[in-house]
Amino acid sequence: MDDYRRLADRIADDIAAGRLGPGERLPPQRLFARRRGIAGSTAGRVYGELVRRGLVVGEVGRGTFVRATPVMSYGRQLVEAATAVPVNLELNYPSAPGQSELLAPALAPLLRPDVLTEALRPAAATGTAPAREAAVGLLATPGWRPAPAQLLFTGNARQAIAAALASLVRPGGRVGVEPLTYPLVKEIAGRLGVTLVPLAADERGPLPQSIAAAHRTARLSALYLQPTLHNPTSVTVDEARRCELGGVVADLGIPVVEDRIWSFLADAESDGEPFARHAPELTHVVDGLSKRVAPGLTVGFLVVPRDRVEAVAAAIRSGGWSAGRFALEAAVRWCGDGTVARLVEGKREDAARRQRLVARHLDGFGIRSDPRAYYAWWELPAPWRADTFTAAAAEHGIAVTPGPAFAVDPARTPDAVRLGLASVPEPDLERAMRTLADVVRGGM
Repeated sequence: MDDYRRLADRIADDIAAGRLGPGERLPPQRLFARRRGIAGSTAGRVYGELVRRGLVVGEVGRGTFVRATPVMSYGRQLVEAATAVPVNLELNYPSAPGQSELLAPALAPLLRPDVLTEALRPAAATGTAPAREAAVGLLATPGWRPAPAQLLFTGNARQAIAAALASLVRPGGRVGVEPLTYPLVKEIAGRLGVTLVPLAADERGPLPQSIAAAHRTARLSALYLQPTLHNPTSVTVDEARRCELGGVVADLGIPVVEDRIWSFLADAESDGEPFARHAPELTHVVDGLSKRVAPGLTVGFLVVPRDRVEAVAAAIRSGGWSAGRFALEAAVRWCGDGTVARLVEGKREDAARRQRLVARHLDGFGIRSDPRAYYAWWELPAPWRADTFTAAAAEHGIAVTPGPAFAVDPARTPDAVRLGLASVPEPDLERAMRTLADVVRGGM
């Protein structure tokens, strides 16, 4: 085993045994290297390994600290938190009132034996002609309408992201992303052997010049962006910035994976058309039904440039990410009978109500959000850190997602948490908001 890993194991043992307690500061890397008789670069690798394992967190200008709670892989963290706490603000799957009653009628015809036999056959990545037409109608905006031949289907949107990146980026390649990004993209990148490169951003979204600068340093194979209701900050990139980004992308020839999974809550006319409109020959649009409809029976959509259909379809096949035929058939019916549209309207109203609860109970705190989003980004006041607040919230039976889960650069982890507003009943959400506000005030 590499020497740096053995050293990391020893520190990990000290943390597990309690010899290094939560919040305790590790010595500066130079001092650590001098005490151990190792090179400074080796010390850097030791600390980097501890960060990778989720045992410590590096804070710019302050040092490296033992986490209050170890960070698990994000998917596992969500599953365990769901059974460990009464109020889970990590899971974020919206459910409209009367949702099951709306969904059931379209499923009944699929259960006839003759129809069910066909619905249980395997589906190709290209889906079926009715599915392509239904997806076009669902995804189209006033200024953008994909061609049915550009549609591909996966089991869910996460698989669509994985297929798009796998088709674009070889192991060792670099993908530009916002400095805070969807945690599962970090896991996908790790499995694909891809390096995520954080792009500089401001309150309007990624800076065009940061893309060019990162590309000059070493070629970017692709970008992964969330231009509409970015998760976790809720930022929506305005039309002028989208035009600027589109110009840079076109000039440099960098493919883009555009994640629009939360865009159904926004309005294309007022919030900007899909980024794909500005770079149609380079953009791969990802969307799905998990948030619009339900997480248990869902479909992922991929709109790809015409010359990339076969390459992305091959990635879907090789990854085993094809959509189920039954789910495709259900989606066609839900789109055609207006069920999806009714669910979207209900969820827009629901998200707005929940945001009003946040505004009422967390007024005066550093909340960044959009009144239509199903999440809020809370920049914590000193002396709170993300890990200590997450632990304090858990002691009160509330699970929140710590900011470092979204950070691409492990050396720049924000003292913030994301509050997922969708999955708990409104009375529980209101109580949680009051409790979290009291926790912060009590620790300041």
